[in-house]
Amino acid sequence: MRRLTEKEEEIMQYLWDNGPMFVREILEKYPDPKPHYNTISTVVRLLEEKGFVDHKVYGSTYQYFAAISLEDFKGKALRKVVSDYFDNSYTNVVSTLIEEESLSVDELKGLIEKIEKGKQR
Repeated sequence: MRRLTEKEEEIMQYLWDNGPMFVREILEKYPDPKPHYNTISTVVRLLEEKGFVDHKVYGSTYQYFAAISLEDFKGKALRKVVSDYFDNSYTNVVSTLIEEESLSVDELKGLIEKIEKGKQR
């Protein structure tokens, strides 16, 4: 999966949160000072080239929508991080979270229960 820039992720979040949008609608979501219309339009077209966005034509304008769900994006992003930084081991990820005290004993027990329930199905 290709990585997204901060601006690209921002626009994707708008599309995931709001559904199909025209560039002007995306622009309206930005706080002041708003970026230039052409900047947003360019980023959206780059996202389309990367396969994250697609569009529907309405006369001379395009309405853009996410071509990948947020859940798919999260899953692919997580797999990439695990592959790149944790030797493709989710055990290494959990170990790091425990060592950095980012994951409590209760949270770990909850994960174990979730795994056990999944195996019972």
